[in-house]
Amino acid sequence: MGRHKSQVSAWEGLKVVHPHAAGLDIGSEEIWAAVAPAENQEPVRKFGTFTPDLHALADWLLACGVDTVAMESTGVYWIPVYEILEARGLQVFVVNARHVKNVPGRKSDIQDCQWIQGLHSVGLLRGSFRPAGEIVALRAYLRHRAGLIEHRAAHIQHMQKALQQMNVQLTQVVSDITGVTGLAIVRAIVAGQRDPQQLAALRDRRCKKSAREIAKALTGNYRPEHLFALQQALALYDFYTAQMAACDAEIERQFANLRPVSDDLPPLPPSQKLNSHSKNAPTYDARSHLYRITGVDLVAATGLNESTVQTIVAETGTNLDSFPTEKHFSSWLGLAPHNDISGGKRLRSRTLPTNNRAGQAFRMAAQSVSKSPNSAFGAFYRRMKARLGAQQAIVATAHKIARAYYHMLKHRTPFHDMGGEEYERRARQREIHNLQKRAAKLGLSLVETQTLGALAGSF
Repeated sequence: MGRHKSQVSAWEGLKVVHPHAAGLDIGSEEIWAAVAPAENQEPVRKFGTFTPDLHALADWLLACGVDTVAMESTGVYWIPVYEILEARGLQVFVVNARHVKNVPGRKSDIQDCQWIQGLHSVGLLRGSFRPAGEIVALRAYLRHRAGLIEHRAAHIQHMQKALQQMNVQLTQVVSDITGVTGLAIVRAIVAGQRDPQQLAALRDRRCKKSAREIAKALTGNYRPEHLFALQQALALYDFYTAQMAACDAEIERQFANLRPVSDDLPPLPPSQKLNSHSKNAPTYDARSHLYRITGVDLVAATGLNESTVQTIVAETGTNLDSFPTEKHFSSWLGLAPHNDISGGKRLRSRTLPTNNRAGQAFRMAAQSVSKSPNSAFGAFYRRMKARLGAQQAIVATAHKIARAYYHMLKHRTPFHDMGGEEYERRARQREIHNLQKRAAKLGLSLVETQTLGALAGSF
């Protein structure tokens, strides 16, 4: 018994990792701040949320000797506080509110800011990832652009509803009413044209339906109230389109302000991908800007295009040092499986719910390669779909694309697609190797039989 006692050391408790830490509880109208009580006579103080109040908060924290601050990411109230404190030289941690609540303690007996300060001082809180300042500005523009696209899409639906109420079946003869043919016809209807033959004459030569079919679909019951709704929806669609053009100009200006990764980059080779002609695609040369700030052509990866890559770069930054491995990167994206393990057994494996925009972009990339016949990612998706179903196959393929993206950006490695046939050949070799190992474990051996074609050729 004495020998075991000598080997057991007394637990020293939680060690203070950040002795000069502060905690903030941020609201819409007031901010409660707490510092270490042992070193300050007034450890808790309340501040307003006006900009002079935020500077007064920074002055008080610096006067108390604080060098690191933790705050919950509540709404958008934390953003101006974060930016002002960071500009004053403080190390700021934006922590997940769920993590604060999951740490047990008598939170109801003390101020929230004191609880956050105590947890942060002993190193129990981990800051959320936030890219560099210039990337944050680019991210704000791109998120705003995504919002404009969503608002514009609602007015496209309003146009479709107004046409349907007038029994103008334009959606049955054109694939997109905001395409060349569709918009020309809608604008003519708003301008007062009602003759179906005249409207059908606006058909673009690339339209699959004939002018006769289009004229039949455009014979409608035009009513003033529905025409007014169509006019309003078209005007709003044009407004948001103009706003998107102005936003694209600001995004291009922000891209130009970003420093290139190197001054001697080789010229960007021509793209090997076909132009999708997406109306939501950026109007500027996003591929060249992305290549200049990352040093590698990320758009060349199968499934990724200019829109998805610029979203991922804006969310994750151009420097992936915050993610030591591709596993950390995939976990942050919400694409890596989370395993519940108890007693050494894995109870279940699933991806945790998340609203990560970069993870959603990789999922969109996985959907785009699902029908790609000649790509390794497409072949991988089809194999996973046969085993797991379509939904899990999308996540697994997105996980694979994300790992390839991490390797490309981390090591500045150009993308190389081995092709679907080569992937299938390697997958078959892996299956044979695994079968041989299982057979050897059972004391058996595998014998490869000749195919029917080879047997037929031997006669």
